[in-house]
Amino acid sequence: MTTGTDTPDAVGVPAAAPRPVAREADWDEAPGLLDGAKSLTLGPADCDLAYWITSVAQGTLRDRGETGHHADATVPRFLTEPGPLREALILEFGFRGLSEEIATRLLGHYVPIAPGVPEMEFYATQLIDEARHARVFRNHLVELGMPAASLLDDIDALAADYRRDVLQPVVDFTLDVVRDKGDFMGGVAVFAIVIEGVLAPAAELSERKWTPLSPATGEISRGTAIDEIRHLTVASTILRDHLKRDPGSRDHIMEIIQAGVKLWDEVPDREYVIHREELFQQGMAAHADLIGDYEIWPGVKMLETTPEQRYDMADRWTEEMAEVRMAYMGLPVEALAGGGTV
Repeated sequence: MTTGTDTPDAVGVPAAAPRPVAREADWDEAPGLLDGAKSLTLGPADCDLAYWITSVAQGTLRDRGETGHHADATVPRFLTEPGPLREALILEFGFRGLSEEIATRLLGHYVPIAPGVPEMEFYATQLIDEARHARVFRNHLVELGMPAASLLDDIDALAADYRRDVLQPVVDFTLDVVRDKGDFMGGVAVFAIVIEGVLAPAAELSERKWTPLSPATGEISRGTAIDEIRHLTVASTILRDHLKRDPGSRDHIMEIIQAGVKLWDEVPDREYVIHREELFQQGMAAHADLIGDYEIWPGVKMLETTPEQRYDMADRWTEEMAEVRMAYMGLPVEALAGGGTV
């Protein structure tokens, strides 16, 4: 008679070894978003459902699944009290939470038209990623003292103009491609170069800005940035492989990318970002003792930066990442122009 523990050996099937957490998803070992998005090569077969369960849910999110940050990473008292720094964070995470919620709803149109199981599984996991991002951004606002009972209504009111002016044109553009035309590869191009390509540098800037001020806020941004690496690199591989199989679709993909970049160049995102960066500037000066000589990027102290410089740097990161991913896909970088951040 055998026991439950030795049944696999009895039938000659060894127990599977636990899958290790992939380095790019490991909290301590994952590269920064900019380096990872520029240098890593990941495809949908690499980042399937099993990968997400083991490397993301049980890896990146270990001990951080509920709030997006470790229990030891706390929210400083001054962020729970009225002031420009708290107001800047409420605007930033309120807008980002709404953006991620909208991204989640958009991705619901990708899953049913995915051409294969690897693509279907990957976009199903990305949908969960974006829903999680929206949740942790929202819930962090509760940690700052916003009332949980009215949070969704409060965010809708806070971001009503931003939704109308910045997000809605992007939603309409994406839905036309992926829902109305059923164009999966065109939709991948929209997310890889246009939506994620602009959201990712904003995530990078957020992590760098808040890390010296709020451990909890910095960790939330770190976790979302790790996810963005995967989203950008896998989408780029899907498009690269598609263009190799069907080079005749190159012009079509280029048209979508150019139209998306033009759209971002036209939406008035800068005024919204600069407003909250000006609030951040005021709050940063009031807490200069916490920041000290901290460098927001090599050789530049955060205390010496201006709202415009931070915006322009995120804009430059957007261009750099897009150029690398376009070259990886075999597309001309000259097609890229304009841009922005959120």
